[in-house]
Amino acid sequence: MKPYRSMLFVPGHKPSWADKALASGADAVILDLEDSVPVADKADARKTVAETIGRLGGDDVRADLWVRPNSSVTGLLGGDLEAVVQPGLVGLFLPKVFTAEEIVRIDAVVSHIESREGLTENSIGIIVSYETAVSMAHCEEIAAASPRVVSLLGATGPSADVGRELGFEFTPQGLETLYLRSRIILAARAADLHHPLAGVWQDLADRDGCRRFAEDNRGLGYRGLVCIHPSHVAIANDVFTPEPEKVAFYRRMIEAFRHAEAAGSAAVDFEGQHIDIAHVKTAEGVIALAESLESA
Repeated sequence: MKPYRSMLFVPGHKPSWADKALASGADAVILDLEDSVPVADKADARKTVAETIGRLGGDDVRADLWVRPNSSVTGLLGGDLEAVVQPGLVGLFLPKVFTAEEIVRIDAVVSHIESREGLTENSIGIIVSYETAVSMAHCEEIAAASPRVVSLLGATGPSADVGRELGFEFTPQGLETLYLRSRIILAARAADLHHPLAGVWQDLADRDGCRRFAEDNRGLGYRGLVCIHPSHVAIANDVFTPEPEKVAFYRRMIEAFRHAEAAGSAAVDFEGQHIDIAHVKTAEGVIALAESLESA
């Protein structure tokens, strides 16, 4: 998966909002068919989202288009997939997942639609949102259930599905979810998924809190933020873009190591720090991320 610093939710039944979302600078836009769409508007929202993808999806649009369908337990998922899996869609943001078997079944349905519509095999990705106790208890199996799974998210947010499922009381410090967020990171990395996502920050007025929330999750290993308001996009993009000073530091580090290596040494004292090949690999990863964001 290409690195997303920011993914912005848009109610699927409001097509003009999708245009505004693209203008926000988000790396990806999630056209929502689930919680932000009233029950009476679900069927029409499918058509609207399909039209939005046809209108805005493509290589000439900076932001990738994703869709959050309704969960499998609603009975609406199949119809959602039939409507939205088409050229221009990058992937599905799956809510309220329970088991790895559920991912396998969804994979099979999407594979059928891809084949029928002439899409490239496995071109539609999946981001799993862990919002149930069952899913979080089996997050490792779910992360590895399909090659379509490209990223994971979960275990944050006050008074919503996760908090209700687990019974915790949300705090900005996040100690009540630290174990779960760390476990999701571990599951992602074990499944070779390098861009796990944090989210969401629900206090629209507290932008400083949003920044702290993003920074705390970056420290855990998350690489982007799912946003519910355009004002959070710039914060996410800033927090999850490697600082130029850090990139410059790592470039100097690699250069110093290569000089030492050429002289027959496997380690070097670089600006007061002991550096070996393990540190160089970390530096190369940060530089690669920075370069990929610059070329996006």
